[in-house]
Amino acid sequence: MNVSVIGGSTCSKKDYRIAQELGRLIAHEGWILVCGGRTGIMEAACRGAKEAGGLTVGILPSIDGEDGNAYLDVKIPTGLGFARNILVVRASRIIVAISGKRGTLSEIAFAFNEERKVIGIHTWKIKGVIQVKTPQQAVARIKKYLKKISI
Repeated sequence: MNVSVIGGSTCSKKDYRIAQELGRLIAHEGWILVCGGRTGIMEAACRGAKEAGGLTVGILPSIDGEDGNAYLDVKIPTGLGFARNILVVRASRIIVAISGKRGTLSEIAFAFNEERKVIGIHTWKIKGVIQVKTPQQAVARIKKYLKKISI
């Protein structure tokens, strides 16, 4: 199962640590981490997943894929810029947003349009985003959702 982690290409040290821990937990569950593949939250989540032996996939905005972070196993260069956000969302049934600005907001909107579950940590306070405080709570919500849909 894939879990997409979304968030800004820049972030606070606190949110970086949160994303890194989330990546570790995703890997421990045996899930594949999908993200936009760049710096900030995306890098932190990939780093955590790699530290735990997980698989990471970056759906990159560039044509050549050279903008990918060092913790990606699979780089998918798209040449689409921010338009790649829909691909990040469609790649998973569950999206976890950590902080972020307008790019993250667009991914949340795409997730709602695609009827994906969105869990948020320090992110946009929007109806439909399930707000949690920790990566552990995010993973618990993912597991609860997966039981509900029987995966």
